[in-house]
Amino acid sequence: MSYHLIIGDKLYSSWSLRGALALDLAGAPYTEELIKLNQPDTRQRLLQHSPTAKVPLLKTEHGTIADSLAIAEYLAEQFPDAGLWPKDTAARAQARSACAQMHSGFFAMRSNMPFDLSHDAPLSPMPADVQADIERMSALWAECRAVATETGPFLFGGATLVDAFFAPIAVRLRTYQVKLSPADETYINTIYQWPAFKAWQKAGLEEVGQ
Repeated sequence: MSYHLIIGDKLYSSWSLRGALALDLAGAPYTEELIKLNQPDTRQRLLQHSPTAKVPLLKTEHGTIADSLAIAEYLAEQFPDAGLWPKDTAARAQARSACAQMHSGFFAMRSNMPFDLSHDAPLSPMPADVQADIERMSALWAECRAVATETGPFLFGGATLVDAFFAPIAVRLRTYQVKLSPADETYINTIYQWPAFKAWQKAGLEEVGQ
């Protein structure tokens, strides 16, 4: 079937980006419905689709799936040959752990460095808890690379769900001009050259001023 993805503004919705990249990895055909965030009718419009009133939402033949991590796991089950998770058991376990850590943590970075594709200025002064999050993120990326069994520019070689989940972090680090190691800069460049991400970025930047 064709899936229907409900998202927020591409310029601002990091969680929606994760859902779209997961669908691209799966190779699943889908339609897209954008509901602008922070509008008087936003919550009402979202409640028409799900009681969470949050994005992304994926409408499927098995019902509406809320939450980007749930969407990712659903697509991995529906498209087992698409390689959404690494093939190696240890690498796959680390990949799931990394996504879960991203999903439930790094609050200082997310709060102080809001996702905005058009942002272009450093965070100054840099709060200590944000710096700690950045350092932990860099270490987490290194942990992923350490167990990767395939070659390639993404964290586990080829693009996987891990990269879909860390793409918004790459945006934050790039748009807030954070100084990083060469390895991390190379990874961020890889995200920015990912065709699915580039298409999302282009559409997001076109929303500026709308």
